[in-house]
Amino acid sequence: MTGTPTGEYALRGDYHREPSPDWEFYPTYLAKLEFVRRYLASLPANTRVLDAGCGEGVLVEEFRGRLAIEGIDPNYSSSFVTRGSLTALPYAGGSFDRATCLDVLEHLTFDEQPKALAELFRVLRPGGELLVSVPNLAHLQSRVHFLLQGRLIHTASLEKHPGDRPAGEYIDLARRAGFRLVDRRGIFPTVPILTRWIRRSPARLRPLHRALTRLLPIPGWCFLNLMRFERP
Repeated sequence: MTGTPTGEYALRGDYHREPSPDWEFYPTYLAKLEFVRRYLASLPANTRVLDAGCGEGVLVEEFRGRLAIEGIDPNYSSSFVTRGSLTALPYAGGSFDRATCLDVLEHLTFDEQPKALAELFRVLRPGGELLVSVPNLAHLQSRVHFLLQGRLIHTASLEKHPGDRPAGEYIDLARRAGFRLVDRRGIFPTVPILTRWIRRSPARLRPLHRALTRLLPIPGWCFLNLMRFERP
């Protein structure tokens, strides 16, 4: 790595490279990576890809041998990652065939989110695709909690996730930026009680996490949503 890491990387280091099995989001993170890797592996060789908000550039480093993939992140720089803002991407319009924005939008403020999506729309060519993953503020357990106590369960502290939203609101923002939703998947429906068990022992209960995702793949119930958008 070159430069000085900021944000969570200054505190936690390159934690995405070897995530701790004790991390409460460990099974969700691995399930997301499995989906994203399949998506990237399915693309034709030399497809121009931007990984926006790529962190340490794990996927950039992994796929740079067969894809023309670049990474950008406001808090990290290396030989694989350019430090830069998602609200002012340093690329010409139509520079990329595909873009990914994985667990990033919730870290932006409500005012920054439309700007980032507009920039991603700008740098994609017509017919290009954007793959987004976001935590869903309105997952099943959060809805039950709201019903009983009148408050949704935020996916992290407001300092870390100032732009936390229900997944449907992210879809609305993307549509306003000009995108068209073509696919939506859910990872980990947060069934009350079972959810608490998994968060207490994430690695050991990963098979249960996967089983719930297969049995109840309702995106609105799931903690994480993966959404594929097309740029007309």
